Formats: sequence, structure tokens, C-alpha cells
Amino acid sequence: MKVNLTLKDVLEASKRIEGICVKTKLIYSSEFSRESGNEVYIKPENLQITGAFKLRGASNKIVKLSDEQKAKGLIASSAGNHAQGVAYSAQKLGIKATIVMPETTPLIKVQATRNYGADVVLKGKVYDEAYEEAKRLEKENGYTFVHPFNDVDVMAGQGTIALEIIEELKDVDAILVPIGGGGLISGIAVAAKSINPNIKVIGVQAEGANPMKVSFDTGKLTYADKVDTIADGAAVKQPGDLTFEVIKEYVDEIVTVSDKELMEAVFVVLEKHKLVAEATGVMSLAALKRLNFKGKKVVSLISGGNIDVVTIASLLNNGLFSRGRIFCFSVKLKDTLGQLLKISQILAEKGANVIKLDHNQFKAVDRLKHVVLEVTVETNGYEHIESIVKALNDEGYDVDRVC
Repeated sequence: MKVNLTLKDVLEASKRIEGICVKTKLIYSSEFSRESGNEVYIKPENLQITGAFKLRGASNKIVKLSDEQKAKGLIASSAGNHAQGVAYSAQKLGIKATIVMPETTPLIKVQATRNYGADVVLKGKVYDEAYEEAKRLEKENGYTFVHPFNDVDVMAGQGTIALEIIEELKDVDAILVPIGGGGLISGIAVAAKSINPNIKVIGVQAEGANPMKVSFDTGKLTYADKVDTIADGAAVKQPGDLTFEVIKEYVDEIVTVSDKELMEAVFVVLEKHKLVAEATGVMSLAALKRLNFKGKKVVSLISGGNIDVVTIASLLNNGLFSRGRIFCFSVKLKDTLGQLLKISQILAEKGANVIKLDHNQFKAVDRLKHVVLEVTVETNGYEHIESIVKALNDEGYDVDRVC
């Protein structure tokens, strides 16, 4: 099937959403540039009004509706960013909006959606059940359903991101875009390729939720039986049939990233750029290491930053370990005086800051002669860790890495 999405649609969308959405400015990243060997810029859609790019597509769709459709009201199903995008746009335009969210949706996201004036209906344990309820309410009340990705007007709205990127960085070589259902990359790819066919548009999916990559590689739209990733915003089992057609024609490549890489990227973007991003939001930053070229001007899109404090604390903790900033190890000590002091001196000489220490006589098998000491230290990276291990080995201690 041919999807009728053009640069003209995106340009018109840019005019429609003016005053509703903000133009997010590119941020040069010396850290990601150094690590990837490319000149990397971040497009921070986490700084969008609702904290995610979804506002663009929702706004364009809603502004285009007829007066009759606006009068009857809108409905959408979402567990997060799309919900807030629809709710905010509807509030801005004085339209009634109903959002169906799974009962498992974190309270902070439910409240954020309500704060934008939407009626929230909690239904089902998973998104699919919320979607079915939204479609039922659409028929029952005559609402207009605003799809999160499989809609040409939504795609056009997301494509306005490409216009802003090229306006700021005319000689951009590649744009990296996260993929869930495919609406974001569809709009960006059409706009970017229409302006400059030489711009590479590279999609990114999580390893545990990659049906669009499978579809792209095989040339046949494929659904996933299950998805398993911390990138919950892109954990889509059924990518769009419309978006797939656009992606087949305009996207150059799709790569995947692991959950470990996502946790590391969340950590780096917060530490180095002071930007809060959700796991889904950093997919294109995590993919920078997967690029097969160097020395190019690359834009990575942070798609969103709506994340609760508990989740981000967990992601940052994991990021510390994956970046070699925290090192946990155990050593077996003779149960004699001075052993603990000796270990402490070695760590102090190597500049390792002790965070936690567990001196446990009951962990060793031969506990009448030995005890196990488990230590967690703050380090400066993997080279620092190796120097600590060597120093302990040189003193006759066998180091078991815990994490």
C-alpha cells in the first residue's frame, strides 16, 4: 500500500503546532562524540512541554479535526507520553479528552494526564486491554480516536523534528531515531530524505522489543509474541502497517540495543549533560556505538524524559556499575588481627572510596581459619578497577568480582 505522507504535510504540520509545541535546540555532546568517533548532537525532546515528542503528532492530528469531531471529543489509549500529548493538546484547544490507561500505570503518569484536564479511565492490566476499551468507548460515544503512531497526521507532526534539526545543522549526515510503533521515524525519515536524500536515517529498537527490525529485515510486517525491555515506551508488539510502509521506503537501517546499554546511556546523559531521560528516550544515544562509520555529523534524538524518581534511581545505580564507577568484590582473609586494616590501606593508596564493607565470618567454608570480606567501592572506571585488583593480587589476595 502507498502511504500518502509528503514533505508538504510536515511543513504544514509545523505551522499548525506553532504555539503549542516548543522548538527544542540541539546540544553538542563532547562525551558521546568521543565515545562514538562522530560529531554528536542531541535533540532533547525530553524538554518538550509534556516531556516527550508525542505532543507534536497529537497536536497536528487534533488541530486538523473538524468542528464536529472536536465537539464530540477525543479518546486515546496510552500508558504514558501519548496520553499527556493528547491531553495537553486537547486542553489547549478546549476539547474534551478521555484517556484509557492500564490499571498498572504508575500513579505519577495518571496524575500528570489528569493535570492536563483529561478524564482518565483505568482499564485492564496491559496496554492491549486499555486499547480495546478505548475503541469501545469510541463507538459508544462518537469520539475521535487519536492513534499513537499509525496515523499520517501523527507522523507528519513528528516529522517537524527533522525540519528543526536541518534548520540548525544543515550538513547533518545521520539522524538516529528510536522506534516503537514507527510513527516518529516515519515522519522524520520522509522530511529528512525529501530535503536531502543523502541524510542517513537510522532506526533503533530494544533487543527485547524489535518487531519493526524483524519486519524491516525480512520485508514482511511481523508482530512479536512478547516484549521484554526496560524501554517500556517502545515495547510495542504490533508495529503499524502504515509506518512499516514508510520505513521500508525511507529508512536506511535499524539497529538494536541492550537494556544494559540503555541504563548506561541514561546515566551518561544525566551526569554529562544534566538531562533527565527515560530508558526509551536514550535508545538513539545507546546506539551510537553500533554505527559503522566515523567522523560524521550525527543527531541522536532523546524522545522523552517522563520517568519517576524510583525508576531513575534504579537505572542510575545500574549505570554506575556498567560504567565501572562502582566495583563490588570479595576476598578471603585470614582470621587474624590487622587483615582488615591492610585491605583498607591498599584501597586508600589506590584512591578507591569505600561505600560498603561486610566482614562476615559465616560466609567462608573454613570459617575457623578464614573470613570473607565483601567490599563495595567507588571508582573512576575500568582501568581504575584493574589497578585495584592488581594491587590486591600483588599482596596475595584472590579477588572474586561480585559485580
